[in-house]
Amino acid sequence: MGTTRPDVINLNGLVSERLLSVEDVAELLQVPVSWVYERTRKRGLERIPGFRLGKYWRFRAEDVFAWLERQRSGGRTHP
Repeated sequence: MGTTRPDVINLNGLVSERLLSVEDVAELLQVPVSWVYERTRKRGLERIPGFRLGKYWRFRAEDVFAWLERQRSGGRTHP
Protein backbone atom coordinates (compact mmCIF):
# COMPACT_ATOMS: atom_id res chain seq x y z
CA MET A 1 0.00 0.00 0.00
CA GLY A 2 1.39 3.33 -0.96
CA THR A 3 0.98 6.31 1.25
CA THR A 4 2.12 9.67 0.02
CA ARG A 5 4.05 12.12 2.12
CA PRO A 6 3.75 15.84 1.33
CA ASP A 7 7.52 16.27 1.70
CA VAL A 8 8.36 13.63 -0.93
CA ILE A 9 7.90 14.04 -4.67
CA ASN A 10 7.68 11.10 -7.05
CA LEU A 11 8.26 11.97 -10.72
CA ASN A 12 8.39 9.07 -13.17
CA GLY A 13 9.88 6.73 -10.57
CA LEU A 14 12.34 9.27 -9.17
CA VAL A 15 11.73 9.97 -5.50
CA SER A 16 13.09 13.15 -4.05
CA GLU A 17 12.48 15.22 -0.96
CA ARG A 18 10.68 18.50 -1.49
CA LEU A 19 13.04 21.47 -1.66
CA LEU A 20 12.61 24.16 0.98
CA SER A 21 12.11 27.84 0.20
CA VAL A 22 13.62 30.71 2.18
CA GLU A 23 10.29 31.02 4.00
CA ASP A 24 10.30 27.30 4.84
CA VAL A 25 13.81 27.51 6.28
CA ALA A 26 12.95 30.64 8.28
CA GLU A 27 9.91 28.88 9.75
CA LEU A 28 11.91 25.73 10.45
CA LEU A 29 14.66 27.66 12.28
CA GLN A 30 12.21 30.17 13.81
CA VAL A 31 14.11 33.16 12.45
CA PRO A 32 13.16 36.07 10.17
CA VAL A 33 13.33 35.55 6.41
CA SER A 34 15.93 38.34 6.27
CA TRP A 35 18.20 36.28 8.55
CA VAL A 36 18.10 33.35 6.09
CA TYR A 37 18.96 35.68 3.19
CA GLU A 38 21.88 37.10 5.22
CA ARG A 39 23.20 33.58 5.78
CA THR A 40 23.10 32.88 2.03
CA ARG A 41 25.54 35.80 1.57
CA LYS A 42 28.00 34.73 4.28
CA ARG A 43 31.27 33.04 3.50
CA GLY A 44 32.73 30.01 5.17
CA LEU A 45 31.03 27.96 7.87
CA GLU A 46 28.33 30.56 8.58
CA ARG A 47 26.88 30.25 5.07
CA ILE A 48 23.70 28.21 5.02
CA PRO A 49 23.84 25.57 2.28
CA GLY A 50 21.46 26.28 -0.55
CA PHE A 51 21.37 26.99 -4.25
CA ARG A 52 19.70 29.33 -6.72
CA LEU A 53 17.04 28.30 -9.19
CA GLY A 54 16.87 31.46 -11.21
CA LYS A 55 16.05 34.18 -8.70
CA TYR A 56 14.80 31.74 -6.06
CA TRP A 57 16.83 30.17 -3.25
CA ARG A 58 16.15 26.50 -2.50
CA PHE A 59 17.46 24.28 0.28
CA ARG A 60 17.57 20.57 1.06
CA ALA A 61 16.32 19.89 4.59
CA GLU A 62 19.12 17.35 5.09
CA ASP A 63 21.75 20.02 4.30
CA VAL A 64 20.11 22.60 6.56
CA PHE A 65 20.00 20.17 9.50
CA ALA A 66 23.66 19.18 8.97
CA TRP A 67 24.63 22.87 8.83
CA LEU A 68 22.62 23.56 11.98
CA GLU A 69 24.39 20.74 13.81
CA ARG A 70 27.79 22.13 12.77
CA GLN A 71 26.75 25.54 14.12
CA ARG A 72 25.49 24.00 17.35
CA SER A 73 28.62 21.95 17.90
CA GLY A 74 30.92 24.95 17.56
CA GLY A 75 31.76 24.78 13.88
CA ARG A 76 32.52 28.49 13.96
CA THR A 77 34.93 30.36 16.18
CA HIS A 78 34.40 33.47 18.24
CA PRO A 79 37.15 35.62 19.78
